[in-house]
Amino acid sequence: MNIARLAHFGFLTLPDYSMIAVTSAIEALRMANRCAGRSIYSWTVYGLNDTPVAASNGMTMAPTAALDQPSRAAPPDLLFVCGGVDVRSVVGRPLLNALRRAARDGVPLGALCTGTFALAEAGLLDGYRCAVHWEDAASMRDAFPAIELVNELFVLDRNRLTCTGGIGPLDMMLYLIEAKLGRVVAEHVAVTFILDRIRTSGERQPIAAQDRARSDQPTLARAMTMIEDQINEPLKLTEIAARLGISLRQLQRLFRAHLGESPASFIKALRLQRAQAMLQAREMPVTEVAMACGFGSSAYFSSAYRAHFGYSPRAERQLRAIAAVSRSAMRLS
Repeated sequence: MNIARLAHFGFLTLPDYSMIAVTSAIEALRMANRCAGRSIYSWTVYGLNDTPVAASNGMTMAPTAALDQPSRAAPPDLLFVCGGVDVRSVVGRPLLNALRRAARDGVPLGALCTGTFALAEAGLLDGYRCAVHWEDAASMRDAFPAIELVNELFVLDRNRLTCTGGIGPLDMMLYLIEAKLGRVVAEHVAVTFILDRIRTSGERQPIAAQDRARSDQPTLARAMTMIEDQINEPLKLTEIAARLGISLRQLQRLFRAHLGESPASFIKALRLQRAQAMLQAREMPVTEVAMACGFGSSAYFSSAYRAHFGYSPRAERQLRAIAAVSRSAMRLS
């Protein structure tokens, strides 16, 4: 895919999609046209039919074109699948068929936020490197072992372009704008949006407040990266310290001085965050979630979960069900 030729983008909005992700991407294109002084980019909002789709904030975007109906208009140069809250509940056979049909027709495909899950479920990301919002990454790694999920803001791999949520799509679009219109225009867009810098594709997602504050501690940042990358098969603290060329005592001192906790507490919190994402996204028994996240027993897992989040793993499932009913009621009202 020649990204310098991309000019018309499609945004396939799924129910409860993340509006900030979609509008960040579209606004970057609009501002690029303004900064360039001419209409270079265009965009189309799609649904499976022509009815505007409600985002997770209850708002819709119109006009919305129907993806599943023949059209005289040319297909987009790149079609983004735009996901959001509880994406698994809205990915059904009609959507999967539509995505596979687009792939057969040669349309390059991308995803914003949890839209990556829809492409993965359609079998269109096997063998690709891709990005997804960090809340969904752990459960996707378990469900789709043929995909190489990476903790980066956005990933271009051949004819697939996947991106995280929030304002990550703005950084991605600035990357595409620079490829087509040059660095000056991309920086003009960034400055107009009052961005202090343009983030690159290889930058990691800031999955916690600690990540955003560690730019001045490279050794600690490397330790945290090792821990996150090996969370499924955790390294021993002595091995982490050895790889960093420091002592175990120095490693522990780094965590306590800059994070206010021990390395063991940091690892435990990451495992619990992964467990929460799995409980929210999948129907695995609580016992299986506990084992998958490195907890030796269900009782210890439940105790640790309650201490960290203030409620039990089973209550997490109940909250998820209540939230799903509430979102359905909003769509029907």
